[in-house]
Amino acid sequence: MNSTEWQKSSFSEAANNCVELRALDGLVELRESDDGEVVVRTTPIKFAKFLQGAKAGEFDHLTTTP
Repeated sequence: MNSTEWQKSSFSEAANNCVELRALDGLVELRESDDGEVVVRTTPIKFAKFLQGAKAGEFDHLTTTP
């Protein structure tokens, strides 16, 4: 499960202000494209659970400004 190339969402288009991810050494890594020094690592299972929550709208309140 290695994919050393960083991948970003197709919704990001050509913008450089997005979250990128890749699979490396059995983990999923996430980073912000404009700050590549900071990398968050998690397991595929934990990432899948996060995606389930995101798809269910659990984090929608974080995407809007008050």
